[in-house]
Amino acid sequence: MELLFQDNRALVVNKPAGLPVYPGRAGGASVEDHFPAWRRGNTGPWLAHRLDQDTAGCLLVARGKQFLLAAQAALAAGEAEKLYWGILGSVPAQEAGEINAPLLKETQERRWRMVVSPAGASARTSWRVLGTHDGRALVEFILHTGRTHQIRAHAAHIGHAVSGDPVYGDGQGMMCLLARKLVLPGLGVAATAPPPAHMADFVEACLGTL
Repeated sequence: MELLFQDNRALVVNKPAGLPVYPGRAGGASVEDHFPAWRRGNTGPWLAHRLDQDTAGCLLVARGKQFLLAAQAALAAGEAEKLYWGILGSVPAQEAGEINAPLLKETQERRWRMVVSPAGASARTSWRVLGTHDGRALVEFILHTGRTHQIRAHAAHIGHAVSGDPVYGDGQGMMCLLARKLVLPGLGVAATAPPPAHMADFVEACLGTL
């Protein structure tokens, strides 16, 4: 797995789309399979946060407990810069905006999803269109809170679901969401992930060669 940042305290890995961070009940490959190669000392490493299975890009792995606690505190306090790129199945009418809509987990017959509800936890996402091509849009998202499925649920809420999203969108092909950049200024961590193969052509059509 590609390393985007590394030192003795931590790694930022480029998680492939489709790879879960934790092994599922039925087994199978996961990010944790790589832990032995990344270990420093007798314990760890540990995931400092998580990404959805179908999301690609920056994933922070702590090599020591002290860094793990510091990183989790920074993430919880909103001190980390978390920037995502998503390809939306349609083009928003506006060029930018902010979604401030609380999210609540809703479960039906063993399936669950996040829904906008006054009873939910506060969730705020900023977005701007980076480019458009063939009726779809490349959008930059900045997370101000870290709710489960936040970008995916918020994008669907404004009527422009992430392409390929199996829960909130059409589920056609691979989901087009990338954790593009992760920066923890107080901890000296910064990483940027390249677009995965299934997003690269569209990104190039919108932005040219990166």
